[in-house]
Parts: sequence; C-alpha cells; structure tokens
Amino acid sequence: MIRSTIAAAALLASVSLPVLAHDHHSDGLKSAESAAVLAPFDIIHTKISTTGKVATFHMAVSGKAGASTPTATGQLAGSDVFSYVWPTSINSYDVGFEKDAGILALAVTAHPDFDDTPLFDENGDGNRANDGNLWHSHWVVLQPNDQCGKGALGVVDIPEGQTPRLPKTWPGLPLLLDSPGWSPTFNGDTVEVRVPFDSIGVVEEASFDGVTAGLRINQSVHAPLLCVVNVMDIASGDLSLPGKTNK
Repeated sequence: MIRSTIAAAALLASVSLPVLAHDHHSDGLKSAESAAVLAPFDIIHTKISTTGKVATFHMAVSGKAGASTPTATGQLAGSDVFSYVWPTSINSYDVGFEKDAGILALAVTAHPDFDDTPLFDENGDGNRANDGNLWHSHWVVLQPNDQCGKGALGVVDIPEGQTPRLPKTWPGLPLLLDSPGWSPTFNGDTVEVRVPFDSIGVVEEASFDGVTAGLRINQSVHAPLLCVVNVMDIASGDLSLPGKTNK
C-alpha cells in the first residue's frame, strides 16, 4: 500500500534529480544541487542512522538549513507551514497510530500562525501556545488527497466522532499528527532529529526518502485541514523511498 500511495504522490514532483556525490556527507541519499530550488530547501543529502535505540534523521541542503520560515498571516485559515520531511516505510502503528493508516513521515516544521505542540514551551517564555514559529518535530500520516490538488498529499484528517488509536503526545488537532517534543538541531547546511524507539528494528529495516515542502491550512479550516501544496525538493526525485537505514 505504501508503494502505491507514494507513486501517486510522485505526481507532485516537477523534475527528477540525478544522484551525485557530496564529499562531506557520507552514505544515505545524495542529490544534485538545483538553482531552481531555494537554497535552504535544496536537498543534497538525506540519511537515517541508528545508535543503540536512537535513530538520527539527517538532511543537508545547499544553503543554510532553517534560514527561511513562513510569513505570518495573522490567522489560522490559509496559513503556511514550511517543512523538512523524511517519508518512511515504518508502519504508522509503530509510533502510536492505527496500522497501515498511510505514509508515516517525520517532519520538522515552522508555522508562525498557530502552535501545535501544547505540551512543550519551545521558546521558554512560560507560554506553551505561542511558539509555532520555532522549528519543531512531528510524526505525520500522509495520504493522497485530490481535495488538496491533483496527485497531492494531505495529512490524514480524523472525522468528527471517530476515535482512532493515537500517540500519547497527540496535540488534540483532528489530524493524524503527533507532537513528541524532539528538538531538531540545525548546524549550517544540516538539520537533524534524534528519535528514541522502543524497538529500533522497525527503523533499521525501514526505507526512506527526503522532501522539503510547504503545507497550508485549508481556507475554510475544514477537511482536508492540512495539505501539501508546494513540494520544493525530493531527495530521490520520485518519492520511491530508495534510502536504507545505516547504508
């Protein structure tokens, strides 16, 4: 199922990038620089590696990672989200959702118009509801959704009245989205997230890809609530998840 849904999502990609080597980034997926992509989102390297029970999700770009964030609109409806995303073959069940709910992806996001990490105070000001503009991490479950655009992906909505299995750190939004509080680390051209797993084998057996993208809250704030509207770059060029953990 994951392969078929990713094939539909590949319609979002405008070009297929050749794979080239980069001297200072080893293993994983290596991608060519593109003058057509904003440098903070122009992927050159994507990797997942493990040490003990911790997986490190790594992405490098041709510019300064995290240097660009959305402009605030002052309202939720129509607001933008910028993201660095690792789509994976990990089953959604392994991080707390229902089985086979869609494409499980780790995402690092920033969005100044709303806060979706109610358990955490990222800016340390005593208010846990005002720091969506700071980069933070999520698990998201994605599915193709033509309401987001032909061949586009959306974060899976939770219909009113339904109570699917959800992670303990689910933020309360009607979406298959988790806010686990793992802080991303930005260092020059690189963004990394360290993620603990009870069973590290689910990561070590996984395949992955890398995506930079813009998402948008629906203007009516109804389903679909959160759509992928602008894919900036795809590490593989076709969302085929060719990356292998620790390789």
